Amino acid sequence: MTMSVAGLPDPGRCLVMGVINVTPDSFSDGGAWFDHDAAIRRGLDLVAEGADVVDVGGESTRPGAQRVSLREELRRVIPVIETLSAEGVPVSVDTMRAEVAEAAIAAGARLVNDVSGGLADPAMPRVVAKAAVPYVVMHWRGHSHDMDKRAVYADVVREVRDELRARIEAVIDEGVDPSLLIVDPGLGFAKRPEDNHNWTLLAHLDALLALGHPVLVAASRKRFLGRLLAAPDGTPRPFAESDDATVAITALAARAGAWCVRVHDVRPNADAVRVAAAWGAAR
Repeated sequence: MTMSVAGLPDPGRCLVMGVINVTPDSFSDGGAWFDHDAAIRRGLDLVAEGADVVDVGGESTRPGAQRVSLREELRRVIPVIETLSAEGVPVSVDTMRAEVAEAAIAAGARLVNDVSGGLADPAMPRVVAKAAVPYVVMHWRGHSHDMDKRAVYADVVREVRDELRARIEAVIDEGVDPSLLIVDPGLGFAKRPEDNHNWTLLAHLDALLALGHPVLVAASRKRFLGRLLAAPDGTPRPFAESDDATVAITALAARAGAWCVRVHDVRPNADAVRVAAAWGAAR
């Protein structure tokens, strides 16, 4: 049985979070939804395809990405969040900035998805605590421009678990309600495909579930999938051509107890979580 989180849908199965990158440079779909109207239409389409939550982000976190200004991030995401929320869509804001989170919550966002786990902006936990909204704390070791250099582990599962536990304790100390905390192993963030960090974490989701909080899995279109599916000459599969592999991870993660999967191609992943739920129920 999956955990539930107050203020978010609870269909009794793993949730599906659909991605909208309101950016010109995200790794898999940069520019596709940069226009506000296109992003809003995309959000409504994702819900029609089965998304339980729509995650709106205005800053690319692809490897090597540089940060955008606060003003630009606000300009990108707030109108989209406002409109989708007014349409009744459960919206998550994907941001590392407390000021963006605060404005997004005021615009109707129900969840803050912070890939830095509160490390990029020390004010973030206090904003989340004051608003009393669910908060995703991801495992993070630094910004995109240098995160690969930080991907050094003796035991990736133990270290990610212990670092997440430290972040959980830190944000609770800042007033965040423990029942509103969600953890994310940070696949692809300071995790090297060639060292199998991502696969090892996926295979040991139980160690993260043991932290006692719902787990969000965000594997969709990430580099380690492209490397797995590489051509015979070693050329990685293009990002947008790894959606079938993402669906396989979704089914396995949902069966392993993941609370939610964050994906780009919603419909097949919405099917996969239902298959996993039926499989589990039949046992």
